[in-house]
Amino acid sequence: MPDTLTRNDFWTRLEGVQAGMLSLGAGGRPVPMSHYVDPESDTLWFITARGTDLAGGLASGARQARYILASGDGRLYARVDGTASLSQDEAKLREIWSAVADAWFEEGTDDADVALVRLDLSEAEVWATSGSLRFLYEIAKANVTGARPDTGTHGVLAFAA
Repeated sequence: MPDTLTRNDFWTRLEGVQAGMLSLGAGGRPVPMSHYVDPESDTLWFITARGTDLAGGLASGARQARYILASGDGRLYARVDGTASLSQDEAKLREIWSAVADAWFEEGTDDADVALVRLDLSEAEVWATSGSLRFLYEIAKANVTGARPDTGTHGVLAFAA
C-alpha cells in the first residue's frame, strides 16, 4: 500500500463503487444513491426524481452535502463533502444516462420527472486498503507476530469547490 493517498487513486477506486448514501445539510437524512464520477471537474453526479426529498431540498438552491460510501471489495471507504445543486445540463444527463436510470423513468432522459444533481467536492476523507482478504491476513499476522497490521492508507483530500 502506498504511504500517500493520491487523488488519482481515489477517483480510480471510486469508479468501482456503485452507490453510497447522500445527505443534505447537517444531520440530513441519508438516502442511497448511485453516483457518476467526473474527476476532471472534481464532481459527482446523481440522477433522481423531482418528487424526492433530495430534489426538494435543492429546489431553493445549492446546499452542503455529504456522501458516504464503502466499496464491496473493501478497497475504499470515504466521507465526501461538497456543495450539491440541481443542474439543467442536458448533455451531462445524456452522457451519464444508464440502464439503471432508464428503469426508473418511462420517457428516458426526456422524462419530466428526471432531476440531475451535481455534487462539487470540497473534501474527502478516504481510507484506501488492499481489500478484505489482505485485511484478514494483516490481522492474523499481527496476532501471531505482535506487530501492528498494515490496513492501508488514510488521508484527507482537498478539492477546489
